[in-house]
Amino acid sequence: METIKLFKEYLEHLFAGRRANARELIFSAHDRGFGAERLLSLVVWPAMEQIDELHRQNHIDRITEHLATRINRQMASQLQTVLPRKPKDGRRLVLLCGDDDISELGAQICADLFESEGWTVFFVGPGVANDEVLKFCGKVDPDLLIVYASLGPEVPAVRKLITLIREVGICEDMQIMVCGGIYARAEELGEEIMADLTAQNVRDAIRQADENPTRVARDRTLEPGRRRKRKRKAFTARVEKLRQELGVAEDE
Repeated sequence: METIKLFKEYLEHLFAGRRANARELIFSAHDRGFGAERLLSLVVWPAMEQIDELHRQNHIDRITEHLATRINRQMASQLQTVLPRKPKDGRRLVLLCGDDDISELGAQICADLFESEGWTVFFVGPGVANDEVLKFCGKVDPDLLIVYASLGPEVPAVRKLITLIREVGICEDMQIMVCGGIYARAEELGEEIMADLTAQNVRDAIRQADENPTRVARDRTLEPGRRRKRKRKAFTARVEKLRQELGVAEDE
């Protein structure tokens, strides 16, 4: 079955809430040689984006969005168990996401496919304080930090995290990537918030990680706005406290 036809039929099952039909369709395609990686990246991932887009534009109601998202996530979880796995190659990834179902599903698919490529993946998920993220990164020393976010209001928080990481000086060689969701809809956002890499989807994320193994340092600029001096003073105090906790010297 061609990918477009498979995708269309899969969406019909998702929007109708037909769990068994969706499962049968996906695994029949897998049995015919449609690999798990292709199903995740070319069917499940685009379905996730389509559900999100239709719901944001009020073309589907909340119940339909919930039904479709949960079936889609179930398929992602089941396909994860049949993914081929390359030997571990020493690369480490920490993965964060926004606090909504779409973001967590996108991050889950990223985690599964990066792991399939030989990465050691730490899928932290949503709702973790920036200070804790820094401490965890300092502990595991990842090569890459990915933040998947689907919603625009999450962007300022991601920028604060990136600024804090670079100001503290922890994991200087770690690449920071933003992926999917809002960053796919507005490509310039990644550069604006000082991310090292911006990926449109999971295949793009893996490609960019492979093609950019070494971080290129960028100039750090302060966030504009009112009360800048007072904000900067408080931020500097927080940075110094984190440096002391993490044992990072100021000139590192």
